[in-house]
Amino acid sequence: MFQKILFLVLMTSFSFQFSIAQKTKEPIKVVQFSGMVFHEDGGNPVPLPYTNVAVMGTNRGAAADMDGFFSFVALAGETIVFSRIGFQTVEIKIPDTLVSDQYKWIQIMTEDNIILPEAIIMPWPSKEHFKQEFLAIDISNELRENAQANLADEKLKEIRYSVPVDGRETTSLVIKQQATDYVYTGQMKPQNIFNPIAWKKFIDAWRRGDYKKKENK
Repeated sequence: MFQKILFLVLMTSFSFQFSIAQKTKEPIKVVQFSGMVFHEDGGNPVPLPYTNVAVMGTNRGAAADMDGFFSFVALAGETIVFSRIGFQTVEIKIPDTLVSDQYKWIQIMTEDNIILPEAIIMPWPSKEHFKQEFLAIDISNELRENAQANLADEKLKEIRYSVPVDGRETTSLVIKQQATDYVYTGQMKPQNIFNPIAWKKFIDAWRRGDYKKKENK
């Protein structure tokens, strides 16, 4: 009798351990999570591109394309976060009781309007301080003479040839150069040495003294 009881206890313990081992060796259910993201525009659903669709707590996910479509691999039971600037963040959970390896979802995002309070940035604490400082400005003859000297033709001409171009001017020059290259693609560009207009510009610049070496001040 004792041997039968011991045998039953051992068999029960073995069966329990075997069932636990089977559960731990079961593969995690992987699903292909796909879908589309929309938002309402005048009552009609419109695809919302560039929406970030990510698994919470991980760096896995995807961004919706121009048609609002997304697709990536996820695990059953994971939480998916839909986020985009200007829209409310949405969280959903993939069911862990799926019988298929594919899970499709359509998400409609709601606009999130945030009204910030008005901010007035001033170099003075208040308008009264600004009025006091403005009325107290003393424009002396020396400051007036310096302003007139800086606006003189010779000074402006010197600045025009010494100050480097800004980003807008540089971009304009590059675009013009690219346009010229496209016009003469596959053929020889005209040489300015045979261009009388270019010669006239050179002579006028030489007479103005544009090619003279500027003295260091």
